[in-house]
Amino acid sequence: MTEEILDMELSSGIAAFEAKEFARSAALLGPMADDGHPEAAYRMAIMCQNGLGMAVNESRAFACMTLAAEQGMAIAQHGLGFMYMEGECADKSANDALMWFGKAAEQGLQGSMTTMALMYEQGNGVDKDPEKAKALYKKAGFEDAMR
Repeated sequence: MTEEILDMELSSGIAAFEAKEFARSAALLGPMADDGHPEAAYRMAIMCQNGLGMAVNESRAFACMTLAAEQGMAIAQHGLGFMYMEGECADKSANDALMWFGKAAEQGLQGSMTTMALMYEQGNGVDKDPEKAKALYKKAGFEDAMR
């Protein structure tokens, strides 16, 4: 397929996703995700994880989210971090969660910085570390989050 056709299919698949036409979106984005396209893979992961337009498929959700995350997509890195943090679609692992949240945070994703700060503030899978939590909140722009 030409790049122009791929762009049109991706745009159509994303538009269907945004319009909550998940079965149509999956039909358009599924083959692109299988071919390694990160945008398509990220949305397929969301649909597979939540059973949107299809039966829940945790293994495909994990595979698609990992594919997009490994290609540097910050929101997918954040999503993969949550999969590990919550033990959804992946074995629960605070270390893996922190690694993926960290990669997204390096790209400026405030949600990942805040999630990491909460993990350190609450001792969620890690040793409590108020200083790390404060530094992460500050980096995320929430300087007064901890007192």
